[in-house]
Amino acid sequence: MGSWTQVTCKCCISDTVQPLVVIKLAENVKPITKQWIMSKIESNAQAGGAELLAHPGEDDDGDMIVVSAPRCTLLKVTEHLGLSKPYRDGTMSTFSYYDRDHFKNIDNMDEFLTLAEKQYIIKNELDSLKADQADSIPGLPEGQGILYYRETIFQKLQKMGIIRDVYCLHDKEKLDTLATAWYSNYQYWGQPLDSIQSYFGGHVGFYFSFLDYYTASLLPPAIIGLIVFLLPKETVNGYVLLAVFNMIWSTVVMEYWKRRSSALAHNWGTLYLTQQFSEPRPNYWGTLGKNPVTGRLEPYYPSWKRKLQIGMVSVPVVCTFLCLVVGGMETFYYFEGIVSDYQKKHGFYLTSPVVYLPSVVHIIYVNMLGVVYRNVALTLTEWENHRVESSFQNHHTVKVLVFSFFNYFAVLFHIAFFRQDLQLLRKRLTSLLIVSQIINQCTEVLVPFITDWLFASQEQKSKEDDPDVDKIRAQTKLPVFPGLFGEYIELFVQFGYLSLFSCVYPLTAVFLLLNNITEIRTDALKLCRLFRKPFSEPVADIGVWQAAFEILGFVSVISNCWLIFLSPQVKEFCQENGFSTRNALLFTIFLEHCLIILKMIIAFVIPDEPEWVMLERAQIEYQSLQALNQQVY
Repeated sequence: MGSWTQVTCKCCISDTVQPLVVIKLAENVKPITKQWIMSKIESNAQAGGAELLAHPGEDDDGDMIVVSAPRCTLLKVTEHLGLSKPYRDGTMSTFSYYDRDHFKNIDNMDEFLTLAEKQYIIKNELDSLKADQADSIPGLPEGQGILYYRETIFQKLQKMGIIRDVYCLHDKEKLDTLATAWYSNYQYWGQPLDSIQSYFGGHVGFYFSFLDYYTASLLPPAIIGLIVFLLPKETVNGYVLLAVFNMIWSTVVMEYWKRRSSALAHNWGTLYLTQQFSEPRPNYWGTLGKNPVTGRLEPYYPSWKRKLQIGMVSVPVVCTFLCLVVGGMETFYYFEGIVSDYQKKHGFYLTSPVVYLPSVVHIIYVNMLGVVYRNVALTLTEWENHRVESSFQNHHTVKVLVFSFFNYFAVLFHIAFFRQDLQLLRKRLTSLLIVSQIINQCTEVLVPFITDWLFASQEQKSKEDDPDVDKIRAQTKLPVFPGLFGEYIELFVQFGYLSLFSCVYPLTAVFLLLNNITEIRTDALKLCRLFRKPFSEPVADIGVWQAAFEILGFVSVISNCWLIFLSPQVKEFCQENGFSTRNALLFTIFLEHCLIILKMIIAFVIPDEPEWVMLERAQIEYQSLQALNQQVY
């Protein structure tokens, strides 16, 4: 593409410029406004600019700005973010712009930084763009485009509707190579995790790494569950073995995931990320005031108003949805009783599947309610007007996790703890796994493949001598990537079914294993072909989901011990050996406490980081201290 910003720095001059990010403007934006935005993107830091490269798209009248970044900007922001890169001696070291010549591949930005890192750096610079003085946006009616000193420019433009969207561009060659290695070669095990992280970034890399690790971890419980299922009759030993194994398995899996996570973060250069002062979210609003920390003018919204909104509106809405869960559960019990009575009185062999109908209908209701609630939770969290992105994500995640736990597990806990009907619990869990498998295969496999086929056929028709800009515009037709929230919820629910209740139905892990082998490939297909390429912030782990899975592991101790106590095999064993119900209950409580202590011991014994990562961390901290001392003296 021609007409790129001219680079003044000699070290940044290149024969070609790689388009990385597109800014989509409103159709009615005037050329003078577009030129002003480009000037802010192009200007140096002293003039209040982002020091990026800008291209006007087709021409100055178009509604598109294509953005790239020169070498110096990429390197300076790499240091600002605290990313680690390979040093010349092969070790990982936190990048220093002052010491840049001693890092590997420093003269080749395609090797030194991943595509995802370069695109996030551009987004970081655009979001950080501040007005260096009180100004007005040209081309707007008088009084509508006023900018205050240090006001965030891109947030202002987005709120005013001048900027409609900002999105990453796919690199077709790299994407095709990744797709071939990832899901087009029909290999059902193993993923190119480094390539995934390089192209899509840390959030996506850690999700697929966790999905890959969790799927492999399903092999032991699947094998043990299959053996227990195939035994001539359920025995006390097999039942207790599966329950105790599930409790220990959940702890070991999550502890070893921490080790794997830290190793990945080290190799991907994100283990030592710099803590930055958080800027306000683009959708944050309030009366303009001075920030007491930075002294900048920015919107201010009183925290007491936010707390009042949460207490008076958000909490009641969440409780209303929890009541809908209870209502659905009561309706399920009502129709379950009607169908069971009918089968006992009038049913025969061919009508036996009808007893599963209430469970199937209730499962569909639960899934639909979950989808509706996620949209409501997102709307509520936006309305609460959280200042920073981390606070927004935490409140949104907590809302969804609390509801999801109640929505997906309440009926199972009620059947196990209050009705104490293990036969109904087994039937319910079987229905959940089978129906979820069918729904998942339709939505995760069939729909993506059909959509990909249709999109590919349309793409083929539009490939006749398309210029570069038309190929860029074609990516605007793709829907925005919805994020990985729903995918993590699915794994959270899976983990709950397995760790909490699978001793009742030993084939749980087998169903989940078969589902996830397919899930990996279909998730990859959707990400590569069906959505725009998402921005991905450098991260060092899976965030709050780590704690969510660990909490499920502790709840599994209570659940499995209670299921052991209620099992017919254990009751029969107690009667045959003269154990009273009271003594059996006391022994179950004692076993529960012992297993909790055992889980804590396992968590303590297994270090969160491998020894080599601890050593690398110590070396980096020592090198940073030495470099600081040299600068001081």
